[in-house]
Amino acid sequence: MMHQHGHGHGHGVGAQRGRLAVALGLTFTVLIAEVIGAWWTGSLALLMDAAHMFTDVLGLTMALGAAHLASRPPTKRYSWGLRRVEVLSAGGQAALLLVVGLFTVLEAIRRFSAPPEIPSLGLLIFGIIGLAANLGAMAALMGGRDASLNVRAAFLEVVNDALGSLAVIISALFIAAFGWMQADSVAALIIATLIIPRTLILLRESFGVLLEATPRELDVDEMRDHMMSLEHVLDVHDLHVSYISTDLPVLTAHVVVEERCFTTRHAAEILSDLQHCVAEHFPIRIEHTTFQIEPPEPCPIEELHHH
Repeated sequence: MMHQHGHGHGHGVGAQRGRLAVALGLTFTVLIAEVIGAWWTGSLALLMDAAHMFTDVLGLTMALGAAHLASRPPTKRYSWGLRRVEVLSAGGQAALLLVVGLFTVLEAIRRFSAPPEIPSLGLLIFGIIGLAANLGAMAALMGGRDASLNVRAAFLEVVNDALGSLAVIISALFIAAFGWMQADSVAALIIATLIIPRTLILLRESFGVLLEATPRELDVDEMRDHMMSLEHVLDVHDLHVSYISTDLPVLTAHVVVEERCFTTRHAAEILSDLQHCVAEHFPIRIEHTTFQIEPPEPCPIEELHHH
């Protein structure tokens, strides 16, 4: 029986922390401005955008903490380190956003019948401030959004914020031009419709990692067939592919090879071929692998007790 692990995954955690810190600073500044603006103007759209900002501040704080924890080395108790904290953080951010989105829908519907008077100039000013800061945060996070689910969650939140600020600006222009106060509730609903679908997608992806689902980019049957096409490989079973974190895919498999491979020492070469196969021939490069090389006949039970 032979096991082999390949360790080649890199950690861009330092860069992630820098991006998240910049985004957090900008988002917190906008939160303070929008809370003041919502209190001054009485705008539901601005209030909901401020609530969205508040969840973003919490979410980005969680993301920054998760990025720090994910950089800690493995221990005896946590053999993978705390890499999966970033997935928990992303799921937490999504859950917060979902609650805000649903509340926004209910409050906007309630306000349609009795919209308050809202000063359009103040609403416009705070909308522009929010949009400018959100664009800055988007620029800070853009480079790392494909490397980590944690950063992608934060990036999506900031994108939603930017679109929400744009909706606030448009509603302010409608109020100034036509005096139509319901534009504020319409903007709030637009913000909610931007929030809810993305949170559901992010929740699905987070749960997929936590439940160790096979990555959608991979076809396990195709992987098994490709591995079995290698010379001397007779069968592949107990094949599992999942993510520990968004930048760490792992694979385990039992590989049955010809009996003579153990006497000719060819098993080690097969192991190398298997590692190369899964690292180079599929959409996701898997460098952390565990292969158990087995003979055609199973080991006696008394021998298994020693492994």
